[in-house]
Amino acid sequence: MIKQKLPMRTGVGIVVLNNQNHVFVGKRKDNPGNKWQMPQGGVDKGESFITAMKRELAEETSIKNIKILKEIEKIYQYELPKNLVGIIWKGKYRGQKQKWFITRFLGEDREIDLNTRNPEFIDWKWIEPEKLPEVIVNFKKDLYKNILKEINLIID
Repeated sequence: MIKQKLPMRTGVGIVVLNNQNHVFVGKRKDNPGNKWQMPQGGVDKGESFITAMKRELAEETSIKNIKILKEIEKIYQYELPKNLVGIIWKGKYRGQKQKWFITRFLGEDREIDLNTRNPEFIDWKWIEPEKLPEVIVNFKKDLYKNILKEINLIID
């Protein structure tokens, strides 16, 4: 029997820029190697992209004090590598299609707290946007290169 192709998970991604136009990245609890990613997460049933973005950002980083600079029109997606399909997201999805937002963090670094109810990150830092493709896991590298182009349109 041929297994039916799994669907894509609907999600959001958040670029958080500080006053120096550096990007927030976190080190995932489930991948503690030297890989970093921007906050992202799933959209709940009946939830708007903007509501999901604000909820996910607060759940992962405690960041609430933001200004939305841009809602990226294009929906970006990535496929999981074969070794992760069937494992991540309880095996329900083969990848993710995401609506991305570029935001400005209006608060102070001390407001960032990864010790949330369901922590996803074990560490965080601000990096120069150009470094994004270098710090992400390989299967999201093309996605991050595309998001970097969107960031550069805002900060140039």
